[in-house]
Amino acid sequence: MNRYPLWKYVMIALVLAFGVLYTIPNFFGESPAVQVSSAKATLKLTPAATDQVLQALKVAAIPAENAYYEDLGNNGTVRVRFASTDLQFKAKTAIEQALNKDPADPSYLVAFNLLPNTPAWLQSLRALPMYLGLDLRGGVHFLMQVDTRAVMTKRMQSVQTGARSLLVEKKIRFAGLSRDGEAIDIRFRDRETLDAARDLLRNQMPELALVDSADADGLKLRATLVPQAVRQTLEEAVQQNISTLSKRVNELGVAEPIIQRQGADRIVVQLPGVQDVSRAKDIIGRTATLEVRMVDESVRRGTEDGASVPVGSELFKVGKGAPVVLYKDPVITGDYISNAGAAFDQNQQPSVSIDLNGDGGRKMREATRNKIGKLMAIVLFEKGKGEVLTVATIRDELGSRFQITGMESPTAASDLALLLRAGSLAAPMEIIEERTIGPQLGAENIAKGFNSTLYGFAAITVFMIVYYLIFGAFSVFALAVNVMLLIALLSVLQATLTLPGIAAIALTLGMAIDANVLINERIREELRNGNSPQAAIATGFERAWATILDSNVTTLIAGVALLIFGSGPIRGFAVVHCLGILTSMFSAVLVARALANLWYGRRKKLTSVSIGQVWKPNA
Repeated sequence: MNRYPLWKYVMIALVLAFGVLYTIPNFFGESPAVQVSSAKATLKLTPAATDQVLQALKVAAIPAENAYYEDLGNNGTVRVRFASTDLQFKAKTAIEQALNKDPADPSYLVAFNLLPNTPAWLQSLRALPMYLGLDLRGGVHFLMQVDTRAVMTKRMQSVQTGARSLLVEKKIRFAGLSRDGEAIDIRFRDRETLDAARDLLRNQMPELALVDSADADGLKLRATLVPQAVRQTLEEAVQQNISTLSKRVNELGVAEPIIQRQGADRIVVQLPGVQDVSRAKDIIGRTATLEVRMVDESVRRGTEDGASVPVGSELFKVGKGAPVVLYKDPVITGDYISNAGAAFDQNQQPSVSIDLNGDGGRKMREATRNKIGKLMAIVLFEKGKGEVLTVATIRDELGSRFQITGMESPTAASDLALLLRAGSLAAPMEIIEERTIGPQLGAENIAKGFNSTLYGFAAITVFMIVYYLIFGAFSVFALAVNVMLLIALLSVLQATLTLPGIAAIALTLGMAIDANVLINERIREELRNGNSPQAAIATGFERAWATILDSNVTTLIAGVALLIFGSGPIRGFAVVHCLGILTSMFSAVLVARALANLWYGRRKKLTSVSIGQVWKPNA
């Protein structure tokens, strides 16, 4: 009656082993370390950088516990662990001096970091500690404001170019086309031409509101964006900035960065574990702008360094194909690129395939139609400095889809495609709030959260054992298993634990023990009704299960709703809450029942059970 088959005990044992294996990494602590990353999008870190870092430390006589290279997809990073914070500070200075020949334009970023002390055999099993959120680990918080005026300026420039191209293409003559703030004024000499232009623009550019008028200078057609188009433009700009920030920050390997929207035109950036504010600002400032420019061939190739640069052009000295003189006015910018990917040309050589949106394709056709055989360059701007990514010859008129050939390798093509996909910021941003949470405050938050959970667990333990005796001990063990499995799952998922997450763990304790209370009281009720101890145990677990399931499912629905509609700390709370419900159902029912079966199940003549005072009604 109260015996589990062998496979259930084996399953529970395996689950407990899993819980222990993936929980213990959280108790090994962390060691001071430095992280070396690329400071330029065009500079890719390779495993060879590890030897450079170790050589710099050897020259400076700074001992390192270990160093390793971590591949982050498109780029990599080198992490070096030290025995003390003193060595960590000295190592940062030594590595910066050795790797960055020009401190004003560093090629590598060297930042403080913390690495888990988890043994290598556990790391090989992907048994890693949970990430800690900003409020527990410390770090940097930025609130950034998107320049909406610049967004509208850029959009109206695009509208101006598009309107001019349409009118020229349809051979509709106009006397002038100019931009006045967030409006485009187009002048005409007669009413018939104005009407034709209005009909054309209304059909081809439905996002425009058109109003015609007359003044001393003649007839005028004023075009402005309709309110829906304005809202959509601002929405797309903020989303593009968030996407670009995410790609750039992730390239640096920052653990669990949080980049999310706040309000209509603000973006929150949180970098847990980063205590160097200047480095954090540098990360944020690394968002790049791409431009496609034509080469000024009035300056003969190979003589750029000594030649005088014509007005309207500028000299670029850094990058592939440099030095080269390019026109200042770009053909297109990165925000016209809809997609880019590595490919092979007709000669099976590595190339990059680029897709442009409608406006970008029209601009590219107009710019290259009469420039066959001329040179075109792609320039990446970071921190106000331009670096030439490639200089290519135009083989044919380019449109919405074209290829950049001449790549050195498939890897180089993939790297360039990634940069092109990352695109540029839709609008500049400024930091309007910055906040640094020190590691000491984070440690205090961890201690307070841990103590609150510990004291709550101790109070529950005392109550359950005093009130339910042996069955109370079963419940306490099941509760400990519940907490262990919850921590193990959070570690496996590499979830970020925050203060709300710790609150959810404390709440899980109370909800989990409630299931055991229901079971124990149900067993008591069966004993009061005169059932035998064995029958009372079996019936108590079986009949309590329906109530436990109903209560947990309804609570799980509320948790899922928080997970779907919540954000930030609320989502963190919801994740822990939902996982806690699942682990509590497993531990309260299966684990507690397994203990009861092991303790009482093999006794054929069981006369009583240790479950506290059972008050029976008088006869």
